[in-house]
Amino acid sequence: MSTQPATLEQAREMGLLEEEFNKIEEILGRTPNFTEMCIYSVMWSEHCSYKNSIKWLKTLPKDGPQMLVKAGEENAGLVDIGDGLGCAFKIESHNHPSAIEPYQGAATGVGGINRDIFTMGARPVAQLNSLRFGKLENPKTRWLLEGVVKGIGDYGNAFGIPVVGGEVFFDESYQVNPLVNAMSAGIVKTDRIISATAKGPGNPVYIVGSATGKDGIQGASFASKDITEDSADDLPSVQVGDPFQEKLLLEATLELAETDAIVGMQDMGAAGITCSTSEMSAAGEVAMDIHLDRVPLRQEDMQPFEILLSESQERMLVVVEKGKESVVESIFEKWDLEAEHIGEVTAGDTLRYFMHGQLVAEVSAHSLVLGGGAPVYEREYQEPAYYAEAQKFTIDQVDEPKGLVVVARQLLSNPNIASKRWVWEQYDSMVGTANMSTNRPSDAAVVNIKHSNCAIALTVDCNARYVNADPEKGTMIAVCEAARNIVCSGGEPSAITNCLNFGNPYNPEVYWQFVGAIKGMGEACRRLQTPVTGGNVSFYNQTASPEGEARPVFPTPTIGMLGVLKDQSTHTTLDFKFKGDLIFLLGESRNDISSSEYLSSIVGVKNSPAPYFDIDEELKLQDCLKALIKENFINAAHDVADGGLFTALFEMGLPNGLGFDIVSDSEIRPDAFLFGESQSRVVVSVTEDYEEEFLDLIGEKGIPVTLLGHVTRGKVMVDGEHFGFIEDLRSLYEDAIGDAMHQ
Repeated sequence: MSTQPATLEQAREMGLLEEEFNKIEEILGRTPNFTEMCIYSVMWSEHCSYKNSIKWLKTLPKDGPQMLVKAGEENAGLVDIGDGLGCAFKIESHNHPSAIEPYQGAATGVGGINRDIFTMGARPVAQLNSLRFGKLENPKTRWLLEGVVKGIGDYGNAFGIPVVGGEVFFDESYQVNPLVNAMSAGIVKTDRIISATAKGPGNPVYIVGSATGKDGIQGASFASKDITEDSADDLPSVQVGDPFQEKLLLEATLELAETDAIVGMQDMGAAGITCSTSEMSAAGEVAMDIHLDRVPLRQEDMQPFEILLSESQERMLVVVEKGKESVVESIFEKWDLEAEHIGEVTAGDTLRYFMHGQLVAEVSAHSLVLGGGAPVYEREYQEPAYYAEAQKFTIDQVDEPKGLVVVARQLLSNPNIASKRWVWEQYDSMVGTANMSTNRPSDAAVVNIKHSNCAIALTVDCNARYVNADPEKGTMIAVCEAARNIVCSGGEPSAITNCLNFGNPYNPEVYWQFVGAIKGMGEACRRLQTPVTGGNVSFYNQTASPEGEARPVFPTPTIGMLGVLKDQSTHTTLDFKFKGDLIFLLGESRNDISSSEYLSSIVGVKNSPAPYFDIDEELKLQDCLKALIKENFINAAHDVADGGLFTALFEMGLPNGLGFDIVSDSEIRPDAFLFGESQSRVVVSVTEDYEEEFLDLIGEKGIPVTLLGHVTRGKVMVDGEHFGFIEDLRSLYEDAIGDAMHQ
């Protein structure tokens, strides 16, 4: 090797610690050269190695009766949904790229998560996203929101996979560092699963898809540091996507999956060729010889380290059964895609990278990867002062509002509560004709599985304000709300994926939030029997000021959950169906406004405990709901979540233009009754013919139940006070974000 040895100063510039530089020298038995240092810098970055999180991630439950592929085994988790089919699903972040270049940052996030699905041989059938931004009145927020939504829409619409659900949340903590979390789910025959494992010394290694350019170089390292005033200089770290090329790659990959020519395949996401060659080799306990000069390039004079680290999109690494190269080449030629033979699988553990016949890097595959030689740290953590202060809050510190109608209207037009119509109208939600929620809205998206009577239910959930108030309880709520949404839709919660968005892990208070969130997630998943199939950790989501101060985003452990409807007839929607139907509340109302949108946005109290939550009550509620749906005793179900009971009732009336006439509980403060967000509550509507059977079953299950009132033709009444007509309130709710974007 002719390249000069790297220096400690170079290692530090690449984000490596001195102790890590020393460990690399120990592993290699010499000082690494510059190219090797680049390889270790990306593979040992937080984004690839999870070095500051893996200790706690290992505590999460990953076993379950329906699991076909567990967390960490392949590109995505895989759950058995019956009929010889599996559902691959995963959520990942593209936060830092989206903060710098929102259009391409979001677009390539969508492209990357879909590749994780179809590299397993699964055809993507649904996309979801979870988006966080600063205050909507800020011009930069509007610029970021517009770019992110257009990026998701343009890429997803062209690629041809429907966006079936998601969430958007605004808070000043995300002002400079937005969160863009993309989720995808796909269906695969269980006998056609493709593994991301290299096997068989002598088998050829191919790079397929697009040519390689300089976009995205050091993207994994970029994702492992703070956003600063100078982050715009990192624009080359943002990848550029091409959805039409990805569509071709999808079809070629699925055609290849029908052959016996493929040994293993992996998407080239973070760290590009470096990551895919090392992870596939380590998984199969083999190695590779890779010739970088054979890689198709978009730009001339690319250096070896640039080819290795490029995160150019729409590329895969494929290990082919020796002797069947022509099968692979003919398929990719048919789809007008590159398929270049760039190396071979070798025995042992030593990855060797060549350029024009010269060895430019020689490293141990095992030493690079998560679960192998990558470093693992146990960071210090401590409870922040704000937590104890928040627990002192009581509802008695807040005066009761004089005008409930005014508050209700303010909440309906609040960007966090209002319709996200301005966002989802830019997405194609109907392509593929599998989305069963387009005209039948339910708490979770329900997607038809063709040639089967089953369907899948999908949702993304996380109230980051709750998590900030109490990381453990708030994350338990996020998991349970996701499950509640699936149960309300007629499904059985099956498994979760997660996207863990936090600040700097070296900050003990941030790490305290992270540890609490993992504990809460683990407890909720164990109780619900919904194993964690994998996901993504995204640290360093904060803004570093020129003065050196850093404000982290709200801790945001986004939960993506999969549920299964074994019979599509159980699909339950949230909309009121008939005037005169009875409206019941399952669960107990409480004098609780803690961490509610009402308390934060209307009253202005930013620091309060998480809302009331008891997981035993939650499990009983979900069990009761499943029985009610099975017996067909209810014709609408909607959980009480952000915005409280009034918002839930309004959202149930909106689809069919129906209103409601309800009576509050005299023992509960009116603002808490209407706008509080205490958990484990669901509103259902029941026809009078089924009231007796409905109440008998509720009694058997021991669930608190309250008759709130009845469905009206369109008038909204609370305790005899007229709140308006549903159609009058519609524009407040549906136009709020669009009006703000056109300021």
